[in-house]
Amino acid sequence: MARRTAALAVVALGVMGMGAVVRSRWPDSASALDCPPELVRLRVDGVATCGEGELPTGARALALGRRLDLNVASAEELALLPGVGASLARSLVEAREVAGGFGSWEAVDEVPGVGAARLKTLQSATVLGAAPDTGAVW
Repeated sequence: MARRTAALAVVALGVMGMGAVVRSRWPDSASALDCPPELVRLRVDGVATCGEGELPTGARALALGRRLDLNVASAEELALLPGVGASLARSLVEAREVAGGFGSWEAVDEVPGVGAARLKTLQSATVLGAAPDTGAVW
């Protein structure tokens, strides 16, 4: 009995030691780039950088913490937002095309399927027009 208890204690200590090693080598949650999201650009090879490059759009912009332009984004890009499925994304694009673009959040709120909660999500993840970025999405 004592032998089995000792063996279990050694195994438990080994597992805890491995956990400490893994934790110490775990990737840091800090950003790898030294610039705010609105200054991030993509090089030709697709690597994000703070220097020269192409302005990220769509899914790449969302992945980098940028906001989408609601007056330019495609239905596929809008469908990537939480709470906005393919159907609502299509409705937003159709309403935008009919109106010639969204001029206010009230116009967005009038689209069927956009309620108070979805409007808040859209306001936090998108901009109306090419307004300057004011920070990370989430």
